[in-house]
Amino acid sequence: MSDEYIFEDMLKEKLVLASGSPRRAEILSAVGWPFETVAANVDESRLEAEAAVPYVKRLAQSKAESVARSLPSGLVLGADTVVVVDEQILGKPGDEADARRMLRLLSGRWHEVVTAVALLRAGENLLVVDHEKTRVRFAEMSAAEIDWYVATGEPMDKAGAYAIQGSAALFIEEIQGDYFNIVGLPVRLVHKLTRALR
Repeated sequence: MSDEYIFEDMLKEKLVLASGSPRRAEILSAVGWPFETVAANVDESRLEAEAAVPYVKRLAQSKAESVARSLPSGLVLGADTVVVVDEQILGKPGDEADARRMLRLLSGRWHEVVTAVALLRAGENLLVVDHEKTRVRFAEMSAAEIDWYVATGEPMDKAGAYAIQGSAALFIEEIQGDYFNIVGLPVRLVHKLTRALR
């Protein structure tokens, strides 16, 4: 069986995206990967002293497993993203004050975006989990710029309180690594892991 045949066959297999994230759905749509969305219901609380990579890998796996339990078959994709600065893990802000706090931490500095991906074949007990890291440098943000950005509402459901594909693009000076990882789904990693399950 040729690599070309395997690749074409893989892209025909529908994914079950265990996420309600419109950004992840947009990325899959952009590359032409067929999928359906089934939002996972899992506790996203971090364990005491849990580091970023184990945390996102555990959540990605939990999301995939949660959805897979209700399916007789299919390839389920779970993912989770956090932002890390000064060893602090930044998830989604709790309110506008929290969003401002996060943006002040990021202003003028490098940080890491960490996304874990879990792929699970429902009914077959086949699972692979991995993660991607991307470095991002923010420009200095004035208090007025932070207030303006928070007022857009965009930061409120985003890890680290920003969306690089939205208005936060105004404040991004440099990235090192996978852009799509920052948006929320390192689709090249998904492709790689899918091949590993074939």
